[in-house]
Amino acid sequence: MEFDLRTLEPKNRYKLLTAIVVPRPIALVTTRNEDGSINAAPFSYFNMMGSDPPIVALGPSWRPDGSAKDTPRNIRATGEFVINLVDENLAQQMNICATDFPPGESEIAAARLELTASICVETPRIAASPAHLECREHCTIEIGHTRVVLGEVLHINIRDDLIDSEKYYVRSEALGLIGRMHGGGWYARTSDLFEMPRISYEEWKKREE
Repeated sequence: MEFDLRTLEPKNRYKLLTAIVVPRPIALVTTRNEDGSINAAPFSYFNMMGSDPPIVALGPSWRPDGSAKDTPRNIRATGEFVINLVDENLAQQMNICATDFPPGESEIAAARLELTASICVETPRIAASPAHLECREHCTIEIGHTRVVLGEVLHINIRDDLIDSEKYYVRSEALGLIGRMHGGGWYARTSDLFEMPRISYEEWKKREE
């Protein structure tokens, strides 16, 4: 079936796109509020966009009344944020952070998350996350009601048991990260893997002979 997204209502475009662009990695983003308190919010509109310089992208949405949510407002005010990657052990707490708590009520306290100091930014990390990306806002792009925050990654922290620091080899299969799927609450594990090495042009030609 064909769909012309130019003619669909935004909610229907959202349903289609988020059901087929899966799984999407989850960034549990910490930022600093105006009063110095720390905000944590999950984003599945998130990914790496390059490595030279290292750039990540976040796609924060707007509140129903059209106002900015805490994360993009805080990023604009402080120019920094931390991406805390979400593994299976952190999944339930990440889900609590997705709750729309009233002003003054901390999702970090509600989820019983422990914070730890970052190295290059003032915003702290979430201690339970297996890996952290400390970021500085590069720019924010607004196209209609779509907003994309591009951040430069200044510093990476990876739990010691997941990295061979001499070879820069990450045990990705042991990270246990989860990805966002479709609907209101479907997620995917990254533990079911298969390997398919790249082939050279010469190898491909031999297969076709």
